[in-house]
Amino acid sequence: MRSEATREGEISVGGRVLYMALELSDRTWKVLFASPAGRRRERSVAARDVAALVGEIAAAKRRLGLSAQARVVSCYEAGRDGFWLDRALRANGIDNLVVEVARRARRAKTDRVDLVKLMGLLLRWVAGERKVWSVVRVPAAEAEDIRQLSRSIERLKGEHGRHVTRIKALLATQGLKLARIGGADWGKRVGELRCWDGSALGTWLQRDLVLEGERLAVVAEQLAALKAERDRLVAEGREATAVKARELARLGAIASESSFVFATELFGWRTFANRRQLAGSVGLTGTPYNSGQSAREQGISKAGNKRMRTMLVEIAWCWLRYQPTSALSRWWRERFANTGGRARRIGIVALARKLLVALWRYLEHGIVPQGAQLKRGAAA
Repeated sequence: MRSEATREGEISVGGRVLYMALELSDRTWKVLFASPAGRRRERSVAARDVAALVGEIAAAKRRLGLSAQARVVSCYEAGRDGFWLDRALRANGIDNLVVEVARRARRAKTDRVDLVKLMGLLLRWVAGERKVWSVVRVPAAEAEDIRQLSRSIERLKGEHGRHVTRIKALLATQGLKLARIGGADWGKRVGELRCWDGSALGTWLQRDLVLEGERLAVVAEQLAALKAERDRLVAEGREATAVKARELARLGAIASESSFVFATELFGWRTFANRRQLAGSVGLTGTPYNSGQSAREQGISKAGNKRMRTMLVEIAWCWLRYQPTSALSRWWRERFANTGGRARRIGIVALARKLLVALWRYLEHGIVPQGAQLKRGAAA
């Protein structure tokens, strides 16, 4: 008996559907077509040439005996091309999936092998198997654009830290340490620095320090501008991301920066059916091993959004400090406060998962986490 997914997959004019798998690269896209009867056609098109791809789809329908109005179901693996192709395919009436496929560490690797495997997984998924891959939730263009602001701030913060670390390392080679790095007078201060014997720093060392300081100043200016834009957007914006960020910022222990990351990466554009689906989106689900007489827990999956998982663990530590009377903080202290370092680290991950669910309930249903305090001036 065919599954419901199969019947849905073949609903089209004439009761037929064309399947398409794409293997993307920088120069050429490999395309594999398949019909319900099992006939296949493999083609190549220039990368990013959507018009040529649409032409190949029309030709495949003719060659495989399908009507011009036959439904098309396609897929490609998530990668550096992002989601623009998904939007382009859907604009041309194609039902597309962006997927992530688990792969073994050692396996044959060619574009054609990948393409055939991807087609096989697509046919299995249409037949009703939902665990053959992970389907990526594609954000709306507006949500993706706002998320870019958050990620730009994150990258600039990393670059700022690298410049500061580089300057400190250069100074340390001469036995020097400064309380303040950078500033408008940085070049003058570098010229006044003296080595252990009172001599001036080397000419090229001074040049390197000045150049690093100049780059640091540029990054600091750009970072300040982006943060100001973020604060303005959150304060005045009516988008779902801005609204969710404002709501999260009302809670103690969650600053404006982390609330914006939560909103742009997760809560501002995604919906979840249950707690397991929510935790799975950031890799905070267990991976049990149970075979024969052996049963053990292998730790969290670490799949999904790494940025959110990292942020959640940081916020969990902050939650213990700034929300000490909350039920979540009391739960953690009762179980992990008097344990060793490894147990405390395991406990903080468990707290991060519970906190994620609590924040989801807070945003979706207005339920403030039990015992948590709102920031002064925030309406209850």
